[in-house]
Amino acid sequence: MAGDTIFVFSLLGIASILFASGRVRLDIVALLVVLALALSGTLSVREALSGFGDPVVILVAGLLIVGESITRTGIAHSIGNWIAQRAGESETRLLVLLMLAAAVLGSIMSSTAVVAIFIPIVLNIAGKTNLNASRLLIPLSFGALISGMLTLIATTPNIVVSEELADAGFKPFSFFSFTPIGLGALAVAIVYFLLLGRRLLPGGKESPPKDVVRGMRDLMGEYGISPDDNWWFRVRAGSSMAGRRLGDLDLSREYAARVVGLERVERFGSSIRAAPGPEVVLRAGDVIALQAPPESLARLVDENNLERTPIGERDIARWIRELGLATVLIHPESGMIGSTLRESNLRSRYGVHVLGVRHKGEVLADYQERKLQAGDALLVLGPWKKIGALQATTHDFLVLALPVEMKEVAPARAQAPAAVAILLGMVVLSAFEIVPVVMAVLLAAMAVIFTRILSMQEAYRVMNWSSLVLIAGMLPIAKALDRTGGVDLIVDGMISGVGDAGPYAMMTAIFFVSAGLGLFLSNTATAVLMAPIAIAAAEALKVEPYAFAMTVAIAASAAFATPVSTPVVTLVVEPGRYRFLDFVKVGVPMLILTWIVTLLVTPLVFPF
Repeated sequence: MAGDTIFVFSLLGIASILFASGRVRLDIVALLVVLALALSGTLSVREALSGFGDPVVILVAGLLIVGESITRTGIAHSIGNWIAQRAGESETRLLVLLMLAAAVLGSIMSSTAVVAIFIPIVLNIAGKTNLNASRLLIPLSFGALISGMLTLIATTPNIVVSEELADAGFKPFSFFSFTPIGLGALAVAIVYFLLLGRRLLPGGKESPPKDVVRGMRDLMGEYGISPDDNWWFRVRAGSSMAGRRLGDLDLSREYAARVVGLERVERFGSSIRAAPGPEVVLRAGDVIALQAPPESLARLVDENNLERTPIGERDIARWIRELGLATVLIHPESGMIGSTLRESNLRSRYGVHVLGVRHKGEVLADYQERKLQAGDALLVLGPWKKIGALQATTHDFLVLALPVEMKEVAPARAQAPAAVAILLGMVVLSAFEIVPVVMAVLLAAMAVIFTRILSMQEAYRVMNWSSLVLIAGMLPIAKALDRTGGVDLIVDGMISGVGDAGPYAMMTAIFFVSAGLGLFLSNTATAVLMAPIAIAAAEALKVEPYAFAMTVAIAASAAFATPVSTPVVTLVVEPGRYRFLDFVKVGVPMLILTWIVTLLVTPLVFPF
C-alpha cells in the first residue's frame, strides 16, 4: 500500500474517531480534513476546496429555504393539527398518521424540521389524553428517517449519490427513482410498529395525565381572564361606532374599555387585526374584541348598539393565529416605574395592550390608573410579531413567559398558497427533468424570496451553515481516495470477500458497511465515501451500478439503531425519556427489515 494511500486512510480514521467522539464539531473536523489534504499535497488547494463550489452544497442550501417556507406559512403545523383531530385518543391512528405525515413532509423539506414541528404536537396530545408519548416519538422519528428514501431531494445523501453517478458517466437518479423502495420501507415500518415495535418501547400504552405546557388559556387564567367571556361584539349597521375612528371614540375614558382585536369580512375572506390603532375606522359588520369592566361593558353595548357574538373553538383558534400573549416583568430600572398604563403608552411604543396586572402574585382588579412598580407582572396582548419583538426589549421589562402557541404561529400564513405553488413548481420541474434539479431548487428558493415569504436576511439565517460546511469539507475525501487508489483497494477487498456470491451478496455488503459507517459518520459523509465504492464494485462485477448506488442511499438514511447518528433521532431522546438501548431494541430489527426491502425491491426497479 502506497504512502499517500495510507495517509488518506489514516486521515479518514482520525476523522471518524473525532466524529464519533462528539468532542469536536463536525464542521471543524471537515475543515481540518480539507487542510490536511491540501497541506499534505494529496490534493491541490483548488481540489481540496472544490466541495464549496459543488452543486450539492447549493442544492442543499436552496432546499433549506424552500423547507422553511413550508414551516413559515403554517402548512406543516396545519397538517399536524389535522392529524391531532383525526387521531383523537387512538394510539394506532395517531401512530400511522404521524409516520405517514413525517415521511411525506420530510420528502420535500428538512426531516429534522419535521420532527421538531411534530414533537410538541405529540406531547400536547399525550398531555390531554392518557397516551404514552414514549410509544409515539420513536415511530415519528423513524418515519422522518424513511422520508429520506422517498425522493431525490429528501436528503443530502441521495443527491450526493446521484451526482456521483453523473460524474462517473452514468445517468443520475430522477426525482422519483427512490420512491418505490421508500414506500416499501415505509409500509413495512408501519406494520412493524403496529405489530411489534411499539411493544418494545418503554412504558405501557397509557400513562397518567400530565401537565400540558402552558398555553394562552393558561396564561389568561392566571390573570382571572377567560377567552370564553363575552368579549366579542358585532358592530351593527345602525351603531354610533360605525364609520368612526377608534381614537375619536375615546372608549378608554368613557367606558374604561379597549378594542384589543378586530375581524373584518373582506372580499376574499376575513382578516384579523390585533391591537388595532386609533387610526382604524370601524365598519358595520366588524367583529371587535372588547376588554372592559363588566358594569361598563353592558352600558357600552347598549349605548352603541352592539350585538353580542358567540365565539366557538374554531373562531378562537382563528383569532389565536393573529393575537399573541406574553407575561412581562417590570424591570427594577424601567422608565415605566411610577407611570400609569395610560402614561406608559405601551400601545404606541410596543404595539401591545395590557390585559391584566399581578402584584406580588395577586391579580389587581383596578389597574388602569395605578402606578406601575418594579416587579409587577403584566399580561400583554398584541400581534405575534410584536410579542416576539418584546424579547429584545430588556430596558423596560423582561419577558417571563410565552405561550406554547407561539411555536405554531406562521408569520407568513397569508402566503401559504404561494408556498404550495412554489413547492409544486419545483417538484414538476425536477420530476419531468425540465431543468436540472439544482436549477429547479434554486428557482424555487428565489421565488420564496421574491414572494416575500422570507427576506434575504431571513433566508441566510435559516441556512444550516455547519451542515453545508460539513458537506463541502467531506466531498474532496472521495476524490483523494480515488486518486490514491483507496477506492480500488476497498473494492478489491469486497470483490474477493463476497464477489463470487453474486450481486445480491455485494448489495448486502454495501448496505451494512454503509449503515455501519453511518453510526459514526454523518449520513452525508457516508454517502460521499461509499457512492464511488459502490459504482466501482458494480463495474468490477460488470453489472449496472444503479442498484448498488441506491443501496448506499437507502442505507445512509437507515440510522435507526442509535440515538446519536442523526439529529432526526436525537431530537426525540429527551422528550421521550429514551435510553440508548431503547433504540438498539427497536432500531436493529428496523434496520434488518429495511435491508430486506432494499434487497427485494431495488433490483426490480433497477435490474442488474
